[in-house]
Amino acid sequence: MGCGDENKDVRCASDSIKSMKFIKLKNTAMARKRRSLRWLRISLRIMIILIGLFMIGCLIFDHYVQFRRSDEEMNRIFAERNLNASINYYNTQGRTLRYVSAGNNDSLPVLLMLHGSPGSISYYHWRFSDTAIRNTFKVYAVDRPGYGYSGFGDPEPSIQKQSEMIRPILDSLHKINRPVILLGSSYGASIACRLAMDHPELVDGLVLTGPTLGPGLEKYFWFTFIIEHWSIRWFIPRLFRSANTEKVHHKKELEKMLPYWKNIRVPVIYLQGEEDDIVDTANAGFARQHLINAPYLDIRFIKGRAHRLAQFEWPAIRKCIMDVYERVKPPTP
Repeated sequence: MGCGDENKDVRCASDSIKSMKFIKLKNTAMARKRRSLRWLRISLRIMIILIGLFMIGCLIFDHYVQFRRSDEEMNRIFAERNLNASINYYNTQGRTLRYVSAGNNDSLPVLLMLHGSPGSISYYHWRFSDTAIRNTFKVYAVDRPGYGYSGFGDPEPSIQKQSEMIRPILDSLHKINRPVILLGSSYGASIACRLAMDHPELVDGLVLTGPTLGPGLEKYFWFTFIIEHWSIRWFIPRLFRSANTEKVHHKKELEKMLPYWKNIRVPVIYLQGEEDDIVDTANAGFARQHLINAPYLDIRFIKGRAHRLAQFEWPAIRKCIMDVYERVKPPTP
C-alpha cells in the first residue's frame, strides 16, 4: 500500500519495525518512570508516616518521662520517711525556681545539691533521709532552670546566669550557717564551680562528681546539633530539650570560665567513674591544672563505674561530702 515496488516494501517494513521498537522503548521508559514515581510516592508516604510516628512517640515520651516529681509526690515521700522537709518557690531574674529545704536544725552547716543534665530534685529525695547527712547538714536542693518545676523545657544556657539564679538560696532566702558545701553532679558541677568563682564568700567547700570542667571534654552525640534546630526542637521531649540546649552551649560557657578558676580557694574533692562514657576523664587533668589556688584537691576514681554516680555511688559521694566537711568545719572549742 503506497510503497510501489519491492524495495519500497522492504523499506516500509523496516520503518515499521523501527517505529514499533521506538514505541516499545518509549512505553518501557514511561512504565519505568511510572514505577519510579510510584516508589517515590510510597517512600514519601512511608517517610511521612515514620516522622508522624516519631513525633507522636516524642509527645508520649514527654508526657510520661520527665525525671521529676510533683509537690504532692515529694511531700508524700517526706511524710512516709518522717522528714522535716519543705518545698519552696522563689522568683529571680524573671524565672520561678523550685527548691527543697530539709533538716531539723537550722543552725547546722549547709549542703546545697545541684543536679546534672537531665535531672531534678527528685534525684535527691532518698538522700535527704541519710542519717549522716541529716545529723550534719541543713540540706537544700534546687530544680535548675529548665528542669523539674523550674520552667520545665525552658533552659538557661548561661552557666553564669544559672549560678546567679541559684545564689539567693545562700545569701537572701535563708539565714545560712557556715560552712557551706556545694555538691555538683555532672553539669551541676559547672554551676557549683561558677558560684564559687563569682561568690567565694558564700562557699567553703566543693564536691564535684562526674564533673564537666574543661571546654569540649565531654561526649557529643551525632544528633546533638541537629535537634537544636527550630524545625525539630519544638517536638523534642522537654527533658531532652533542656539537656541538649545546655550541651550545645556548654563548651563556650566553660571557655568563659577559664580566667576565673584561680578564684576558687576552697577544698575540692573530684569524683569520677574510670569508665565514664559521657564526661572525659581528662577533666581530672584540667582540674589539676586550673585549681591552682584550692588549698586541697583530691581526685578520686571509681573502678568499673561509668558516668551515673548520682544513682549508683551514693556511699562514695557521701564520704566525699564528709571528708570535705572535716576540712572546713570550725574547730571544736
